[in-house]
Amino acid sequence: MIVDARCNSILDTEFAASDKMSLHTAYSATGASEVTGGTYAKQTITWAAAASRAKASSGNIDFAIPAGTTVAWVGVWASNGTTFRGMWPNGGSDYSFQLDVANNKVYAEGIALVDTDRVTFTGATVPAGLTAGTHYFVTGWTEADPDSFTVSLTSGGAAINITGLPSADCRVSKVVLEAYTGAGTHRVSAFSVSL
Repeated sequence: MIVDARCNSILDTEFAASDKMSLHTAYSATGASEVTGGTYAKQTITWAAAASRAKASSGNIDFAIPAGTTVAWVGVWASNGTTFRGMWPNGGSDYSFQLDVANNKVYAEGIALVDTDRVTFTGATVPAGLTAGTHYFVTGWTEADPDSFTVSLTSGGAAINITGLPSADCRVSKVVLEAYTGAGTHRVSAFSVSL
């Protein structure tokens, strides 16, 4: 196990002053699908010092969004704006999880989802039967077992058949799709990365 102080040092080195934040319409491992048009532009991130294995932005980050855009992902780039560091779901937090493959159930303690919420899976290998970055609907949630659910491609649809386990780095996260019918401002008020 890497100790907290070392994790904090890694985060402070990797995510540095003058990094840029971007918004994206779809998942990409390379930073593709970035919002375009109007006066949209990447914005500079002000980071707080890493603590407890996490590094958070400080202050609001506002983006001009053109009409007809749906924001789904938040990207981070080095200060040069061309070296991509990674992408995270809009409005979500990563959770580790376990699977009951026989029943297609995902168990993520404390994730606080309900039916019709959207989730996405990211990591080197996502569960077989699912695709990294796809926005799935939560189904099969019950108040009696709030940390478990199944996923579907449609709201209220049948559970997807999960046929294999993910890699250890795979995470599940809620994702909020924010659609702008007219031009507007998208605010990222809290953002963090963790190890």
